[in-house]
Amino acid sequence: MPREFDFEFDLLRELTEARGVPGYEDDVREVVRREFAESVDRVRSDAMGNVVGTIEGDSDYSVAVAAHMDEIGFMVRHVTDEGFVQVDPLGGFDARVLRAQRVTVHGDEDLTGVIGSVPPHTLTEEQQEKDDEVKDVFIDLGRDAETVAELVGVGDLVTLDQTTTRMGDRITGKALDDRICLFAILESARRIEDPNVTVHFAATVQEEVGLRGAQALGVDIDPDLAVALDVTVANDVPQVGDAADAVTELGEGTAVKLKDSSVITSPKVHSRLTEVAEAEGIDHQHEVLPAGGTDTAGFQNTAGAKPVGAISIPTRYLHTVTETADGGDVEATIDLLTAFLESETGDHDYTL
Repeated sequence: MPREFDFEFDLLRELTEARGVPGYEDDVREVVRREFAESVDRVRSDAMGNVVGTIEGDSDYSVAVAAHMDEIGFMVRHVTDEGFVQVDPLGGFDARVLRAQRVTVHGDEDLTGVIGSVPPHTLTEEQQEKDDEVKDVFIDLGRDAETVAELVGVGDLVTLDQTTTRMGDRITGKALDDRICLFAILESARRIEDPNVTVHFAATVQEEVGLRGAQALGVDIDPDLAVALDVTVANDVPQVGDAADAVTELGEGTAVKLKDSSVITSPKVHSRLTEVAEAEGIDHQHEVLPAGGTDTAGFQNTAGAKPVGAISIPTRYLHTVTETADGGDVEATIDLLTAFLESETGDHDYTL
């Protein structure tokens, strides 16, 4: 029988099922503001839509903790004379997973649509050999061309449809990247009381299109230390035969990031994260991600030579609507982030 989670699953489901593509994170932002209102000392937003909830500490030393609100999606680029919708991607899609998916087109009203897939036995040999590309996607809204033209236009947004559900002790759905980490920072903000340092919990925008929100935010809040939370690859599946390519494993705990393609985390920061995990008996693993970037790099690129660290939640099937994480890994992530922040005094020397 599945066990009880030590966190509020209904809030996690609300966050992951909300819609919010890069630059249009409004629905997620509303949830974040609501949750911050009960747990932090002050909340503010900036011109890009980043939301920062601050808990004031006993010193001027400050730590930024970031997780992004946006999910991959699309923007309408054309409506054909026949009423089919063509799109431009907002974020990195593997077009192979888009066949036969259900979507919502956010036009004058929300419209359910499907990405059609031509039956394989009617494909020509040339069509069978052609690689899938997002530019070749056509969304069928089940309405006549005149109705579609009235309701949908260039610039309207499109999101993939999926609910979030439990699968044993695992959680599966869309937008776990990165709402499951956004959930972790909201949960940590609720648990922390009277920190020694000021903590800025940041819900960032536009990560999926180039870490843009974090880059602007790094300048605005100018932290002494930054820690980002994001999902990471868990290729612990039969299709990936080499264990070295798994990166992380579900159920083995939270992941302390050592590197990805955008950042090499500060050695003294990831060492202290590891020490805290060991001292607190928190299950953890180390992450070396060969490809993919996170908000961690945004702080180091724009806010100067800041020490940075990152905590990741291992997740299977990234950038699909069946992203899957382990409930125990989520608990470990919340526990490590909270313990790390509560033990931060501002006296640790992270310089090299």
